[in-house]
Amino acid sequence: MKHAVWILLVAMAASPAWPAAKKITAQELKDMLTSMQQEKKTDDEVATELKQVEVTEELTPAMLNSLGPLLPGQQSLAQVYILEARSAMLPPPAADIPNDAVPDAAAQKAILDKAANYVSSTYNQLPDLTATKTTIRFQDNMETIASSSGMHGSATDVSTNSGLSDSAQYFRFLGTEDTSIESDKGVEKMPAEKDKTPWGANRMIAPEEQGPDLNAVMKEAEADGKTTWLRWQNVNGVKTAVFSYSVEKKKAHYTVNYCCYPDTDQAGIATFTSASLSSAHGESGGGAHGNFQTNTSWKPWKSSVGYHGELFINPDTGIVVRLIHDADLKSSDIVHQEEVRIDYDPVAASGKTLVLPVKSFTNTEDVPKGEDYSSKFSMRHTLFYSEYKNYQLAGAAH
Repeated sequence: MKHAVWILLVAMAASPAWPAAKKITAQELKDMLTSMQQEKKTDDEVATELKQVEVTEELTPAMLNSLGPLLPGQQSLAQVYILEARSAMLPPPAADIPNDAVPDAAAQKAILDKAANYVSSTYNQLPDLTATKTTIRFQDNMETIASSSGMHGSATDVSTNSGLSDSAQYFRFLGTEDTSIESDKGVEKMPAEKDKTPWGANRMIAPEEQGPDLNAVMKEAEADGKTTWLRWQNVNGVKTAVFSYSVEKKKAHYTVNYCCYPDTDQAGIATFTSASLSSAHGESGGGAHGNFQTNTSWKPWKSSVGYHGELFINPDTGIVVRLIHDADLKSSDIVHQEEVRIDYDPVAASGKTLVLPVKSFTNTEDVPKGEDYSSKFSMRHTLFYSEYKNYQLAGAAH
């Protein structure tokens, strides 16, 4: 019954996944910022305008560098970071898509074979490394539910906002965090020490599993036989072969796991009477009497899923320079979207040059109230923008 109600709530949700926004190209964004700079718009005014737009193509590093001088301050800069993260999975402008002929089947296979050999013989042999991870978090909906509530509405769980109409649907910068991480074969390890942050209760989420494993993706995509040519694309000035892939759930080894979501228990006794019954018993009015409360604990949500995405491969070396990984989640799942992009680049680490993750984007969409139906249905979007620096061999002196 509970699952049926959940599906019904999803079906009835009227609000869009993202706030309504004007869709523009990367060049139109630049033109817009140029115009506002000429009009001497303030940082707050520019940031407000940027909240109203959605970019329809990837904001490439070259475009982002050109936008920098047009931004008047930190608020507008934060909004450009948001636009970059939201556009991270999209194709780039046409100028970054070479008009070269599609390679034939044999050439495509040769590129994929090079990539498979590189991942298994080089990337999968990377040593244990440490690094500094800097993560910027952006989020829209900040609603949650209180840890307990009574019959008279003691819960104080909803935060309201001012400014833009329906402002809870617009992203806010929630902070920057530097952490020391360890990677195993190029995949970030989850910390051994348990995180004591009250995720969920603090109106935010945190991943509880490792991210995509490039070696596993290559093996499973090859085994599932669903890797196909997509396009050529210039990545950092280098012509790159882009392939799409998909892996069915039964052949995948990937888990989506985020903390935390409310699990509400109801306890106590409440007696509900009508006005007519109350007057018959010599009482005034009707309503509820007794001691009836809800208590909420917070639990992770996890699911094993299939996935699909894109592989960006240097056709000459087989080096994978970018991975896009999109989990195959259902709209009825509490977490119903997880998109991850990882960029790889040569990095100096303890006297060696290794190709390692240097940047990642994670875009999620979830239901902050989980399966609790005590309030309106709402969705939350979280953007994680991370950079990795200061790679060293694990155990090396810093």
